[in-house]
Amino acid sequence: MKKLNVNIKLEMSVPDDWELVETSEGTSVLKMPNGQFLDIAIEPLFATDPEDTWSSTQDEDQLDDILDMVDSEEVVYEFVTH
Repeated sequence: MKKLNVNIKLEMSVPDDWELVETSEGTSVLKMPNGQFLDIAIEPLFATDPEDTWSSTQDEDQLDDILDMVDSEEVVYEFVTH
């Protein structure tokens, strides 16, 4: 096996009432209105043709196989203030 590093950076415009909260495991998630929380992480998408429509898999075993290849995952949230 060889290592593959994937860095994901999103810049989003979110409502002012969203907050960052820390879980009991020490990771940050977003607190949304109505008691909902949002964690953005990798979700593999698949296609039979790279020019065709991409979608998540309905095959849980296939998804588990891909996610088992992930050695570590880090998602950092930070509000940017100007």
